[in-house]
Amino acid sequence: MNEIIKKIEAEQLKDTVPEFRVGDTVKVYNKIKEGNRERIQVFEGTVVKRQNGGARETFTVRKNSNGIGVEKTWPVHSPFVDNIEVVRRGKVRRAKLNYLKTRVGKAAKVKELVK
Repeated sequence: MNEIIKKIEAEQLKDTVPEFRVGDTVKVYNKIKEGNRERIQVFEGTVVKRQNGGARETFTVRKNSNGIGVEKTWPVHSPFVDNIEVVRRGKVRRAKLNYLKTRVGKAAKVKELVK
């Protein structure tokens, strides 16, 4: 039974997933259906966490919109996620950046990784 589930999940995986980590600033191009029309909406923010793996892998992006923190979670291999574009790399030492929820303004920024 376990092999059957693995086979079905392998078919649902995307071929190319961009390499991004926690702390990176990304633009997520999300497909939205409105009636019979389809459009793409961009959500730009900091990746707060990535969890699970395989077909169930998800990531959460946080941004401040008009002084209010907004978080959205997407499956990495979702057909509604059109594209993930890395804007800048972040330098963090944690797997989950929950401390950003209590920070405001410049304190909520993540340092940029310079190579």
